[in-house]
Amino acid sequence: METNVSIESADREFFELIAQAAFSNPFSEERAELDQRIVGRPLNPFLEDRPDLLAQIVSDRLRKLEAQGLSELRHCAGEDRPLMQTVFLFEVYHQYCHDFDQLTLDQIKLGEPSAPVKFGGAALARMRRRGFEMEEAARFFAIFYQLRRAFHFIVRGLIGQSPCMREFRRHLWNNVFTQDIRLYDRYLWNRMEDFSTLLLGETGTGKGTAAAAIGRSGFVPFDEKQGRFAESFMRGFVALNLSQFPETLIESELFGHRKGAFTGAIEAHQGLLARCSPHGAIFLDEIGDVGVPVQIKLLQVLQERTFCPVGSHEPVRFRGRVIAATNRPLETLRSQGLFRDDFFYRLCSDIIQVPPLRQRLQEDPGELRQLLEHVVTGLVGEPAADLVDMVQATLQRTLGTPYAWPGNVRELEQATRRILLTRDYAGSVRPLAPDSRSELLAGIEAGTLDAEAVLAGYCACLYEKSGNYEAVARLTHLDRRTVKKYVEQRLAAADPARRSGGEKEVGPDTVGL
Repeated sequence: METNVSIESADREFFELIAQAAFSNPFSEERAELDQRIVGRPLNPFLEDRPDLLAQIVSDRLRKLEAQGLSELRHCAGEDRPLMQTVFLFEVYHQYCHDFDQLTLDQIKLGEPSAPVKFGGAALARMRRRGFEMEEAARFFAIFYQLRRAFHFIVRGLIGQSPCMREFRRHLWNNVFTQDIRLYDRYLWNRMEDFSTLLLGETGTGKGTAAAAIGRSGFVPFDEKQGRFAESFMRGFVALNLSQFPETLIESELFGHRKGAFTGAIEAHQGLLARCSPHGAIFLDEIGDVGVPVQIKLLQVLQERTFCPVGSHEPVRFRGRVIAATNRPLETLRSQGLFRDDFFYRLCSDIIQVPPLRQRLQEDPGELRQLLEHVVTGLVGEPAADLVDMVQATLQRTLGTPYAWPGNVRELEQATRRILLTRDYAGSVRPLAPDSRSELLAGIEAGTLDAEAVLAGYCACLYEKSGNYEAVARLTHLDRRTVKKYVEQRLAAADPARRSGGEKEVGPDTVGL
């Protein structure tokens, strides 16, 4: 008969701290305070050797218990058992963090085939020695990989330490694992497809990056016999920009179609929904642009988890998670009847607001330097402080402070490219004449403007605010080329150099933003 040994009070207090840390959001103030109490000093969550420090501290404490016969779950009784299960898992997870990080990088390079997991056997064996059953160990191993993947994409893709960015990262983590990972572990680890997400924010803020962080961080089972995960997370995330397609083609792109379903359907086409894996997510960008008929069909997908390809009456099951995004004001669209309330409420299991760049820089001006370092490193393949210095000095010289960055991070990326090429950047939007708005209002009040002049002035004012022809076109229901013509007319009126064939301003729309 085995004897159970009780944990001493000092050890219990320490392990309870570990359990609290294990269940807290790594981007939260609570986790920062817990790490400081565990390590004895402040610990940056982005520190590369943070997992090593935590693993070492826990392992040292566990060696003392091992000498007392508390090295396995079967030796723990009562409240000690769930506590020590968490501590054992915390130890193993942090011991293999770097291996999971490398596996994530290897999988990104490999693409859709699932990468071999060379350390999987050793990690599972370590958990088995602690008393976990094989099936249980394999599930926790898969959650470990999910945790580290989510951390990788949230940290690597979302640069900056401003308060709004810290809150943004915290919210994204909760979107993947809920606000209490114990709840996730017990009930929801294989049911997150029922929770859709709506990302809101201006153009260029990084909604696509946030969607990818969520979509590539889903639970994927581990196949211990094959030594691989069931599929690559690179296969599990598929995206579609709905504004790129005319209304007549959106249904085919989303739901697919049968051969002969309509004129030109010479062969069957598999849509986005069918390509989504059970462990993945679809990203529907510019969801505010789709018409009511498509909204109704997507509502059925969210409610019943089924859809029919165009030209077919045979339902197909949709097995993934839905992430949607828009830069349009949904409240306005809903009040105008352009966006259905029932569709909105099905989409908004969670609503995440992506902060604009101007807010980030207002809260933390130093974030500009961090972003420039990230952009320059991506462009040249290595850190280059001299290039960052040059780009930052050029922005300060040409734009001054503050600058509103209407194109947000996307504009900053293109500004960096332009400065590397020309050592100059004048901003993405050439302002209208100082009194243009008052002139427009005065002309309307006096009744001296014809309809075209009013429309041109209105389009130009909207463009000055958004810096994007597409946004103005959506709001006014005009063709993008018509909007551009009106804006150019007003800019030419405000700038004689444009009328005389002078240099043409190159804004976000002409450089592919």
